[in-house]
Amino acid sequence: MPFVTVQLTREGTEPGIDRTTPEQKAAIFHGMSQVLLDVLGKPHDWTWVVIQEVEPDDWGWGGMPVMQYRASLASKSAG
Repeated sequence: MPFVTVQLTREGTEPGIDRTTPEQKAAIFHGMSQVLLDVLGKPHDWTWVVIQEVEPDDWGWGGMPVMQYRASLASKSAG
């Protein structure tokens, strides 16, 4: 029985939305289950998918808080 954990930063992808929407989560549940069916032949009803949303301040990337790292990447791209 596959158990998949998806970790996301708690932020929206559209203005006015501050987290992953129920519709986006449903699409992730379906998509992850479909990959396991396609690749390993695991039926959807055997697959557990858990989404964990984490505050961006609780993630680090490149040795710094994720938001600072993103700003650093953006400034390199702009310059």
